[in-house]
This record gives sequence, structure tokens and C-alpha cells, in this order.
Amino acid sequence: MHFQPSERCQALLKAIRDFMRREVQPIEAECLATAREMGADWRQWRVLPAIEAAKAKAREAGLWNLFLPDADLGAGLSTLEYAPLAEATGHSLIAPEIFNCNAPDTGNMEVLYHYGNEAQQAQWLQPLLAGEIRSVFAMTEPEVASSDATNIQTTIRREGDEYVINGRKWWATGLGHPNAKIAIVMGLTDAAADRHHRHSMVLVPLDAPGVEIVRMLPA
Repeated sequence: MHFQPSERCQALLKAIRDFMRREVQPIEAECLATAREMGADWRQWRVLPAIEAAKAKAREAGLWNLFLPDADLGAGLSTLEYAPLAEATGHSLIAPEIFNCNAPDTGNMEVLYHYGNEAQQAQWLQPLLAGEIRSVFAMTEPEVASSDATNIQTTIRREGDEYVINGRKWWATGLGHPNAKIAIVMGLTDAAADRHHRHSMVLVPLDAPGVEIVRMLPA
């Protein structure tokens, strides 16, 4: 297989490195120090203006949604082309968010892009692509070895036009961010099915009735 980066990839890589040197590195230490000062109480966490300003500059520079292969909504790059760009942004803890290529948003946007209906894409995908909101991925549970996703016990049951979800999650990636609005939650929908067809994903707005955030776990 040919791993030589394309000319476009090389140009983007140079642009990313230049942008990080010019816009990201000068604010990183201050942003991380401010985040530490906020402490463990997520209710006190806030969006950092320096991050938002850098995001606006990255979007204006065309260094935005580089992970998404769609040429209209993303950068039209293959996974092979995107890999060195992801590696470059990974040199900074704050860069992935600045380029709107941060987990779990990238994976959640891909799910919405491939499987969301028009209403779901309008309500959740478009604001995520614009960097206006953040998202959460909730799979891991405290009672089971969640490294094997077939163990997940949270139940998702349909009642009329609604879904009733019962369960407890932890290590929910993205939870606590002030702009987090939507979670993709994994749960058991068909206990009678074979082991690898029992589970589904459901979109859960974080302000939905019954959603309770208990605490943040220290990383």
C-alpha cells in the first residue's frame, strides 16, 4: 500500500502545524491552567473565550471538520489522508477541539451523518458541524466489564411514540462540557436476539426528563 501523503494532505499538514504554532501553542498553557482552576465541580465549568476565538480562526482558515470524508460537510479526505493530520493535532490537548475534530464528537457526527434522519441531522449534526454544541458518548457501565460491549445492561424499551431508558453509565466521554447537549447512549433493546444483535444506540438530549448527572470521575 502506498502511504505517501497526497499533495493536498501535505499542504493541510503544513497549514495545521503553522496554525498550531501561531494560534494554539501560545494559549495552551493558560487554557489548561484555567481548566484546572475550575476544579472537579462540572457545574462551575465554562467555555473558554480563547478556545472559541481559536475555533473561529481555524474555521476561517479551512481547518475544520477535517475528519469527515464528505466533501461538502467535511474536507473530503480519506482516512489515510486524515491520519497524519490527526497525529499533528494530537500534539496539543486543546487542538482537536479547536479544529472541531475532538472525541467523542467526531464519532458521534459520523453516526448522525450515516444513520440520522433529516430531523436528527438538522437538530444535532448541523450544530455539531458548526462547533456550536458538543456531544457525549455513553456506553461504559459500572456493573459490567464494558470493554466487551455485549455486556451492556442499560435497557431501551419502546412505549408508544417514546423510548424508556433505564440504566447507569460512567466514563461518559464529553459529559460535563458546558456546551454538551446530546448523548448517544448504548443499551439493550432485544435480549432474545443473539449476543451481537441485542443492542442499539439512542439519542438522548441531556435535558431529557430522568437524566441525572451524579459526578465527574477523575481521569
